[in-house]
Amino acid sequence: MKIDIKKIIIIPLLVITGLTYASMKNNVDENMIADKSINGEKPLMSNVQQTPDLKFKDENGKTVTLSSLKGKVVFINLWAIWCPPCIQEMPSINKLRKTFKDNDNLVFLMVDVDGNIEKSNKWMKSKKFDLPVYIPDGEIPRELFKGSIPTTIIVDKQNNIVAKHVGGADYSSQEVIDMMTKLLNEK
Repeated sequence: MKIDIKKIIIIPLLVITGLTYASMKNNVDENMIADKSINGEKPLMSNVQQTPDLKFKDENGKTVTLSSLKGKVVFINLWAIWCPPCIQEMPSINKLRKTFKDNDNLVFLMVDVDGNIEKSNKWMKSKKFDLPVYIPDGEIPRELFKGSIPTTIIVDKQNNIVAKHVGGADYSSQEVIDMMTKLLNEK
């Protein structure tokens, strides 16, 4: 009887990889979630955190800072086109943006962590998504982004982080729409 050593090693490795991916898919960063929940995840902090003045560049090289967006609700999604959970949640983000298309007080920043804005814009157009792509213009602090994508950060009108979610999510859910509506209605 001949034993195939490759099968003995590869099958458990695939099982472990699948379990790891499944556990990461709905991972919530316990250190950052503030008053709001995303997709039924319970808020883990009762206070909000001031957002550092992050900087992003658009396709024309124009820099946008979070401080320049004070007074607006900001939806930041850190992603890459090679990331399956990023791709999976993108239609729901596009749907969320369409829900609030007439509200100038909500800004979407789709941040390509690979820094390839041309490729990401081309991908967005091929999928018929109306989402503006940016790239980081400087370091994103480790307390906000530990390298796992997708990571979504929602900032209120006072530039406070009110929610952070690591992993894929359905941002077109009524719960998220209600949260965004509440944030937009706050002074």
